Amino acid sequence: MAQAIRAEAEDAAFDEMAGLVAAGNVAKIEKKLDTLNASDTARMLLLLNNEQQQQLLELLNPEAAADIVEELPDEQAADVVERLTVESAAHILEEMDLDQSADIINELDDDDAHHILSRMNPEDAAEVRELASYDGDTAGGLMTLDLFSFTKDETVGAVLRRLTGEEEDYERYQGQHPYIVDSRGRLVGVVSLRGLLTARRSAALSQIMVKASSVTTDATLSELEDIFDDSNFLGVPVVGRYRKLIGVVSRQAIADASLERSELDALKSKGVVGDELRSMPTWFRAKRRLSWLTINIGLNILAASVIAFYEDTLAAVIALAVFLPIVSDMSGCTGNQAVAVSMRELTLGVARPTDVVRVWFKEISVGLINGSALGILLGCAAWAWKGNPWIGLVVGLALALNTLVAVSIGGLVPLVMKRFNIDPAVASGPMLTTATDMCGFFLVLSLATSMLPLLTG
Repeated sequence: MAQAIRAEAEDAAFDEMAGLVAAGNVAKIEKKLDTLNASDTARMLLLLNNEQQQQLLELLNPEAAADIVEELPDEQAADVVERLTVESAAHILEEMDLDQSADIINELDDDDAHHILSRMNPEDAAEVRELASYDGDTAGGLMTLDLFSFTKDETVGAVLRRLTGEEEDYERYQGQHPYIVDSRGRLVGVVSLRGLLTARRSAALSQIMVKASSVTTDATLSELEDIFDDSNFLGVPVVGRYRKLIGVVSRQAIADASLERSELDALKSKGVVGDELRSMPTWFRAKRRLSWLTINIGLNILAASVIAFYEDTLAAVIALAVFLPIVSDMSGCTGNQAVAVSMRELTLGVARPTDVVRVWFKEISVGLINGSALGILLGCAAWAWKGNPWIGLVVGLALALNTLVAVSIGGLVPLVMKRFNIDPAVASGPMLTTATDMCGFFLVLSLATSMLPLLTG
């Protein structure tokens, strides 16, 4: 009942917003948006049709429109921005954090990106271009260019005056400590906020600064996660050539990027490529899904051909049909466990494509134990059900052997895919499923064929 009432309220709110947009009533639109939280605002925008989305964002002032666009995933935000006039898109991106603007620019066609950047403030456009030039999962792509930096000759008093006199600006620095640079902009140190408060106002920053840890623009997300896991830093400075300070990557940016990567990997493992939402065009979504499904149907036909080859055996011992999916499914589960561990180790950097022998040995060790245990359980169940120990031997041995195949493939395929720059999150699943199906069917039916007189006697 409560859910029905909530659904009716949401439908009424949507109808109200659509009506306000059609009427161009900016004051009431802004008042309505003030009552919505971030997720409700994003949902409201995505429920509107393309024309209504454009009207809403162009009716609002750029700052309010930017607040809404910031709540959308990058791909959907780019789709929305792409439909706006160039002037409106440029003004909205100027009001967003530069790193978010860069993420959206990277999702746009080159021509659209160029036209929007050409209408933006030249200084903002230059910074967005710089951020957009870096890989999104590196320090360069995740950093902010807003720097809370001082030269080493400035005094403690100068920093404190800036802290107290630029409250709104300091919020942009996301809790950065003051970074100290030399006359050429090279990072030479950092000053703690506690050090500022306990030092003399007239003291030069060079007297109280300490050496600053830093990363280069190509530091990976995994490396950055390790740094923040091992320290209590709120931000880490990013340096370019000759240790020139160019940006800062914050703890919050790393947390957001890690969450996004986990979500995308989960989608990829299910065959959903990209960040799909149901507000996206139907044909576009269908095409994306079909690119994965068509490969899978071919692989499944290949696996089914093994059954066709042993059709006579299956007809003679029809009970085997019950155990084929069990052997396949259980082996697939063990293989998926191996895939998950390999993906995790690749993410953490503790496994590399060159570690295939070590990984294989570790997985085989686990596979021997688990395969034996599962094979005995299934074999006993088959024996008890059909009263024939040879059927139990066939399915139990097949499951044990297929478990070894599954953990080998599951453990090694992500490493091999990584070696050839193929996304292991997308490729590992279909390859594992096909291999475990084919091998499982082959092992059960070939063992049964070799022992057919014992099974039918």
